[in-house]
Amino acid sequence: MSHQSHPTPIQWPDPAVAAQMSATIKDWARELGFGNIGITDTDLSAAEPDFLDWLAKQYHGDMDYMAKHGTKRSRPAELVPGTLRVISVNLNYLPEQVADGWQVLATPDKAYVARYAMGRDYHKVMRQKLQQLCTRITDTYGQFEYRVFADSAPVMEVALATKAGVGWRGKHTLLLNRQQGSWFFLGEIYTNLPLPIDAPTSAHCGSCSACIDICPTRAIVAPYELDARRCISYLTIEHKGSIPLELRPLIGNRIYGCDDCQLICPWNKFAVKTEESDFAVRNGLDSTALIDCFAWTEAEFQARMAGSAIYRIGYAQWLRNVAVGLGNAPSTPAVIHALQARQDDAHALVREHVAWALAKHLPSS
Repeated sequence: MSHQSHPTPIQWPDPAVAAQMSATIKDWARELGFGNIGITDTDLSAAEPDFLDWLAKQYHGDMDYMAKHGTKRSRPAELVPGTLRVISVNLNYLPEQVADGWQVLATPDKAYVARYAMGRDYHKVMRQKLQQLCTRITDTYGQFEYRVFADSAPVMEVALATKAGVGWRGKHTLLLNRQQGSWFFLGEIYTNLPLPIDAPTSAHCGSCSACIDICPTRAIVAPYELDARRCISYLTIEHKGSIPLELRPLIGNRIYGCDDCQLICPWNKFAVKTEESDFAVRNGLDSTALIDCFAWTEAEFQARMAGSAIYRIGYAQWLRNVAVGLGNAPSTPAVIHALQARQDDAHALVREHVAWALAKHLPSS
């Protein structure tokens, strides 16, 4: 765990002091821009069997890191010894100015990028804010043990946020909140502070199955159960190799991630736009043309995507994804020319997907 040095270590408070400390920490978190804050213990025994079953079904695909940490993911005190509590927060990311998602999806020569990835890399933004919160706690109350996480370690974020009352797990497996919808990131502080625990909220999906019905690849195989191997977010981000042939036509123009299950969710009528300037749209990624994305050189990709979550997938995977989008786009001379220009690309992965895309437009070739 990390900690800030301080002359007096924190004392275990009596319940009244602990309750006041909890309220103060939540106020500070809101000042930093977090939307909802909850505190829970480390007992994930109710969630662990479902997670192990998900792994046993191989639903994690190539994401070996999901399995390699054993029970550290579902037992926080094994990951960070001494952890007594988890402070769970969410941070809204939907920009105020952003192209309508449905309109972009309905324009097949445009590139659809998941709304969370259009600005600065959220890992950095979230970690900085969580660190600021921990520094303030230390400066006020004294030294304490903590470690911050932002989708960056074996942490069951949704299970912890559910226990902490930040929201409930939707049928698409993402967290939902009645006041905020689901367009937010989750972050955690593992700590030894003996703070009072918050109660979970009730679930409010009811009989709705909109997210299951809308999924382009039928990746939501049952309520609350996702086969990542079919998920477009997995295929375009986590999966490094060749995209299965039968899934390519279903990806449409989604070149980085997929938001369909969120776009359709009735609770996102209440989504709160972000006040975080780091999440503002960069490089026109909310509504750019597939051809333009495909024309970037590697240097342009690196320059434009620097500081973005998209940078992590690398140039070849970016071109692979855009090639699939172009294969699904209307046949125009410009689309065919763009694909032909990369027929001899240096990356075999790109060449393969370009050949597939060209065969869709020029079946006799």
